[in-house]
Amino acid sequence: MYAIIETGGKQLKVEAGDAIFVEKLEVEAGEKVTFDKVLLVGDETVTIGAPYVEGATVEATVEKQGKERKVTIYKYNAKKHYHKKQGHRQPYTKLIVDAINVK
Repeated sequence: MYAIIETGGKQLKVEAGDAIFVEKLEVEAGEKVTFDKVLLVGDETVTIGAPYVEGATVEATVEKQGKERKVTIYKYNAKKHYHKKQGHRQPYTKLIVDAINVK
């Protein structure tokens, strides 16, 4: 069984046992998270929501919080003595999908 969920402005295809990386959630490691914005549930039959599947949830456990690799942004204008260097590390939450529930 698989499902497509919406979180952090993105859509992810998940199955039970998958490890997924999502935008940072305000939860501690080891806590449970439930996603109710399920767009599609597939097995032998496919159930498509309008926009969400009623009664469908995805349960996951938070494994860790972290930051991705640094992305370096460098702006430069030739002959104008303009240089700007900036770095950014996007925070994320790593989840382990426990179960996909459909009513």
